[in-house]
Amino acid sequence: MIERYTLPEMGRLWSEEAKFQSWLDVEIAATAANVELGRVPVEALATIREKARFEVARILEIEAEVRHDVIAFLTNVNEHVGDAGRYIHVGMTSSDVLDTGLALQLKASVALLRTELDALAEALRVLARKHKGTVMIGRSHAIHGEPITFGFKVAGWLAETERNRERLERLEQVVAVGQISGAMGTYANTDPQVEAITCRLLGLVPDTASTQVIGRDRHAEYVQTLALVGASLERFSTEIRNLQRTDVLEVEENFAKGQKGSSAMPHKRNPIRSERIGGLARVLRSFTVAALENCALWHERDISHSSVERMMLPDCSVTLHFMLREMSEVVKGLGVYPENMARNMNVYGGVVFSQRVLLALVESGLSREEAYRIVQRHAHTAWNTEGGDFRANLEADADVTSRLSGEQLADCFSTELHQANLAVIWERLGI
Repeated sequence: MIERYTLPEMGRLWSEEAKFQSWLDVEIAATAANVELGRVPVEALATIREKARFEVARILEIEAEVRHDVIAFLTNVNEHVGDAGRYIHVGMTSSDVLDTGLALQLKASVALLRTELDALAEALRVLARKHKGTVMIGRSHAIHGEPITFGFKVAGWLAETERNRERLERLEQVVAVGQISGAMGTYANTDPQVEAITCRLLGLVPDTASTQVIGRDRHAEYVQTLALVGASLERFSTEIRNLQRTDVLEVEENFAKGQKGSSAMPHKRNPIRSERIGGLARVLRSFTVAALENCALWHERDISHSSVERMMLPDCSVTLHFMLREMSEVVKGLGVYPENMARNMNVYGGVVFSQRVLLALVESGLSREEAYRIVQRHAHTAWNTEGGDFRANLEADADVTSRLSGEQLADCFSTELHQANLAVIWERLGI
C-alpha cells in the first residue's frame, strides 16, 4: 500500500500538488500491475519510478492549450520519463485516474477527520467524568425542567460523537474504491486483473460496477456524513452559547489573556468559537444538495459533477477538520460554574422539584388531580412573585403538611434521585 496519504494537514491533502501526486501514484500502480502480469517490461517501470515527476505550473500551462487536465498531466510526466512513457496509461481512461486518485484523497481525508474526532471524544470523556456529579437544571422548551448533571449533558455529546466515529469508519470503506476499467467501464482495453492489482497496491478495492466513473452516490454520502458530523458540533456549540448567556452563565468559553470581546464594550466576553462552529455547519449543509444533484449524470458519464467537486470536496473536508479542532479546544478550555448552576436551579424556591412533591402527595392518598392543582398553584405563585419561594409556600399549606412530614418534604427537594440511575449511562460510555 502506498503510504504517502498520511499528510498531517487537511489543506495540504487537497492541494493541487497532492491531487497530481495521487494521479501519478495511480499511473505508477497501474503500470506495476501490468508488469506483474507480464505486459510491461520491468525496466520500463524502473525508469518510470525513477524519473516520473510533474510541475503544477507546467501542467496548467499545457492545459491552457489542450483544455484537458489529464492529457496535460500525462504530457508533463512524459517530458520527464521519455520513451518509457508509452507504458503509462495503457488501456485507461481519464476517469480511471481522476476517480481512483480522488479515492486516495477521500480515504486520507476521512483518516484525518477520524483522528480529530477521536481527540474530541477524549476531551468530552474527560469533561463528562469530571462533572458526573455537578448538578444543574435540565431544560425543555428553554424552560427549567428537572435536575440533571453537567456530566450527563456532556455524556450525550460523547455518545453522539461515538456514533459519528462509527459513521466515519463506514465512510472510509465507502470512499476507498478505485477503478481501472477503461472507457465506459467495460474492461475492453484493459484486464480486470490490472484493476485488482492496482487497487491492492493503493490500499483500495475495485468498484463493483463502475461506468466510466465511480458512482457519485459515494461522494454524496461523503458530503452528507461530513455535514451530519458538523450538525453534531453545531448542537454542542449552540448549547454552550445558550449556557454562556449573561443571565445563565453556567459555562463559558476560555477567554485568553489580552483577548478583546468588543470594540465598543470592554466588558464583553463572547462565545465566538462556538458561534464560528455553528456558522460553518451551515456551510457544510449547503453542499449536500449539490452532492445529491451530482448523482444524476448523463448515460455512462458526463463531467457536470467535476466542477462542483473541485470546490465542494476540499471545502467540506477542510471546514469540518477545522471545526473538529475548534470544538476540541472549546471543550478542553471550557469554564464550568457549579455555583451558578445551583443558583439557577433553585430559583423561585425549587419549583423544579414540583413533580417529586406531586408524586409524594399522590402516594399519600390524594387524587392526582387534586395534588396537581395544589402543587401547580404554589409553583405558579412562587414563579409570579418577586422573591417567590415554592418550598416555603408548601410548608405553609396545611393540605400539604398534613400529608407530608418535614422529612418527606425535604426528600422531595433532593437531587439524589435524579442521579441515582445515571450509572447505567456511565457504564455504557465507559466514563
